[in-house]
Formats: sequence, C-alpha cells, structure tokens
Amino acid sequence: MKKLTLMLMLLLSFATAFAQQNQPVEMADALRGSGKIYVVVCTIVIVFIGLAIYLFSIDRRLKKIEKNN
Repeated sequence: MKKLTLMLMLLLSFATAFAQQNQPVEMADALRGSGKIYVVVCTIVIVFIGLAIYLFSIDRRLKKIEKNN
C-alpha cells in the first residue's frame, strides 16, 4: 500500500511539473519594469531576518532553561 501511495504521489508531481508551460510572468515583468521588485525583495529579506532573529532568541532562551534544569 505504501508503494502504491508513493507511486501515485510521484506520478502526480511529475504530471504537474510538465503541466506548466514556459509562459512569461506578467506581474514580475511589470514590477521589474517599474522598479517595485526591489521593494518586494527588501520586504522578503526583512521578514526572513526577523524570523532568524526570533528563532535565535528562542534558542538562547531554551538553552538557558535547559541549563537551569
């Protein structure tokens, strides 16, 4: 049963990979043309930096709690 499920999942992922054609992405071209793509990239970078800082702070707190116990 596991092999059948795995085979079905692989087949579906293979089919969806070839279902996408090489079509131009209009939104990306418009953002790149107007220069707003940099705002999007900066926003994504800020979010990832915030997540990294949050995870490191949680890790430090957890290490402190483990050391106390």
